[in-house]
Amino acid sequence: MANESVSELKRLKMSDIARLCGVSTSTVSRALAGSPLIQEATREMIIQIADANGYVINPLARGLRLQRTNTIGVVFPLGAITAQLISDPFFQQMLGHMVDEISLRGYQILVSKVTPPKPGWLRELIKAHRTDGMVVIGQSDQHAALNDAGQVYLPLVVWGAHLPDQQYCVVGLDNIAGGRMATEHLISIGRRRIAFLGDPSPPEIAQRRQGYLAACQAAGLDVTDRLIVPAGFSPQQAEAAAERLLTENPDVDAIFAASDVIALSALHALRRAGKRVPQDVAVIGFDDSAVAAHSNPPLTTVRQDLAHAAHLMVDQLFRRLEGEATAGETLAPELIIRQSTVAP
Repeated sequence: MANESVSELKRLKMSDIARLCGVSTSTVSRALAGSPLIQEATREMIIQIADANGYVINPLARGLRLQRTNTIGVVFPLGAITAQLISDPFFQQMLGHMVDEISLRGYQILVSKVTPPKPGWLRELIKAHRTDGMVVIGQSDQHAALNDAGQVYLPLVVWGAHLPDQQYCVVGLDNIAGGRMATEHLISIGRRRIAFLGDPSPPEIAQRRQGYLAACQAAGLDVTDRLIVPAGFSPQQAEAAAERLLTENPDVDAIFAASDVIALSALHALRRAGKRVPQDVAVIGFDDSAVAAHSNPPLTTVRQDLAHAAHLMVDQLFRRLEGEATAGETLAPELIIRQSTVAP
């Protein structure tokens, strides 16, 4: 009886599970780690057999053996845009989806906000070996640092804009198409004095402005420098920029804001200036954050599917952890029309 108890308590090895499943030990290891390289049916079969035979993964031992931490870093580099907070609705939604996706893989999350980044900040994070891979949310003004790290560090995926001579993997929206889509919508409802609110320091915002300018040029609209006003991402900065825009351009009839936070701040500035939205000035934002549908009036915006984006980023990261040099992806924008751009 005692011998039977000892036998029952004996810990199975991964090689035992591999033998029971009729696969290699490396296949079992990858399946239990959630590797996308293992087919779903094979993974389910391995997990069921492992569970049925009482196999228990020892996370500490596995981490030491593979020299892994079972942790993924989620990094927010805020270089020029120091006033932007992780409490920003865009960051909050993206972070929530990232946590869900990474947790489903059985990994922990280490969140870092780097502001203002110092030279070599990303290489220092990598050298610290606190994470097995990194997801960087936004490029800010750190394209050079990302390029430097991307040449030597494979498990790195960035949310942002695709840029020339890029040495790192990017998943991001077609921001030029999004900017053009927003502006063309304003033109289609008869607006002709269309302003752009946003700081072009981050590449994503610069590309949205590029789409705005392309649509205005195609429609034969005159765009003066006074109609393009830099606006920070904090509500206070954005509202001050909107007030400056209205003071210098009292005849403006539409505002394309580079983010929903900037657009909502513009709504406040317009209300204080006695302007009606959309009758006097139409407003469109960017992101389709959770607050956009509940503003007064509800905000027309360009949607980024952040749940899908997070899934793609984590998928690419884990493929890179397995040694695959993934190419990144570009997502298509979607126009969400609400009451802030109804034609007068």
